[in-house]
Amino acid sequence: MQKFKLLVVEDDPNLGTILAEYLRAKDYDVTLCVDGEEGFNSFTKRECDLVISDVMMPKKDGFTMAAEIRKINGKVPIIFLTAKSMKEDTIEGFKIGADDYITKPFSMEELLLRISAILRRTKSEILEEENIRDLAVGMFTFNSNERTLISNGTSDKLTSKESQLLKLLAQNKNEVLEREFALKAIWGDDSYFNSRSMDVYITKLRKYLRPDTTLEIINVHGKGFKLIVKKG
Repeated sequence: MQKFKLLVVEDDPNLGTILAEYLRAKDYDVTLCVDGEEGFNSFTKRECDLVISDVMMPKKDGFTMAAEIRKINGKVPIIFLTAKSMKEDTIEGFKIGADDYITKPFSMEELLLRISAILRRTKSEILEEENIRDLAVGMFTFNSNERTLISNGTSDKLTSKESQLLKLLAQNKNEVLEREFALKAIWGDDSYFNSRSMDVYITKLRKYLRPDTTLEIINVHGKGFKLIVKKG
């Protein structure tokens, strides 16, 4: 069986070595880099299935590296490791497109569980054999498999999570999409950080749908969200 390829970017030599050795012992194929510049260069030369990165690093910080990675690959999962616990940093990470965020110190077992959950999800997405079909969302044509949102000859390419979230909203249009259900379906659990991440993606989807005044994503206090499709 082919091993999953992990890119670990950590400037602490002791932690980096421990992480790499532990993950290799768990049968992962690990590339270890010591700063964001080296990490990005490695990513461009060697494909990987998941990126694990510190945030505060020399030469290029983790957020900058992740933003550059996202410009060339919008799908590879990214987990941030950081000693910072400020909510602003967590939100910034999710805006860039992080899949998870773990604050140091953490247990290796917890990290391993999160890696496994993310890889299971991404693997199932890749192996998903749904028929490609278009879904009408107001003035837009939405294809969840190709992750495209088309209207009036223009096309937006959505990220994996944007597409999954819009698909759930469209499938439940004019009905409440419960926050807990969406979080577990897309992120795997309904933690605070994942909930904040979902809020960021809801804001992005509102911007995509803004040209159509018959569409509105509203907050339903204490429950979740609702895609309102008004009759034109």
